[in-house]
Amino acid sequence: MNQNEKFQLRTETQEGRCIVYLSGELDLDSASQLRAAMAPLMELTDRELILNLRDLKYIDSTGIGIFVSVLKARHAKNAPFEVEAIPPGIRKLFDMTGITTFLTKS
Repeated sequence: MNQNEKFQLRTETQEGRCIVYLSGELDLDSASQLRAAMAPLMELTDRELILNLRDLKYIDSTGIGIFVSVLKARHAKNAPFEVEAIPPGIRKLFDMTGITTFLTKS
């Protein structure tokens, strides 16, 4: 993996929203970093939780599994969750796996 593709995340809290910006490559090696960052955010049920993927270059099945787990947990708590700014290549993967409609509003 190129150093420029190293997985990173940044969290921004706004009134009523918590946005997590993901960049680089989300794979088995970086999955634990995302899980650890998401754990406390899962409890913020009074805020919309948004994953922004604009700068995400790659995602494997482990990363998709985390997204689905977050989706299920937020749904069980009746808490809003959305994935936004999905790059075309990743959207195509989401479309092929059938999860796009569950992760996006449009």
